[in-house]
Amino acid sequence: MSAHGHVDLGHTLAGWTGTTLAGLGSAVAGAGICLDRTWALWLGAALAVLAAAVTWALHLAGWGKPSGPRPAAQWDWRVRDAGARHGHPDCLGCRLAGRTVTATARTRARPEPAPAHP
Repeated sequence: MSAHGHVDLGHTLAGWTGTTLAGLGSAVAGAGICLDRTWALWLGAALAVLAAAVTWALHLAGWGKPSGPRPAAQWDWRVRDAGARHGHPDCLGCRLAGRTVTATARTRARPEPAPAHP
């Protein structure tokens, strides 16, 4: 068991990549402010925008995670989400990409089991 208990903290490739790029962008922008270099401030801002775009693209490609808990077998950050192609219920990123799947629509899309004949 981890130090955080038996929970899914959402560590994903999309999350790690976006956080790294955003941290780098913040460091570059901060250095630009301290050193009075306008170009570094703009470079840091561009890296922050790039971080958002890359994180979104990786999420849509299946390297992110849907909202809410996941099964323990999918907690590793290297596990790809097979359901990302159809969109995640109540996910802003999926809605912005045109993947508008709601929880009720996903439930309805599953075929009903055939009744058993006696």
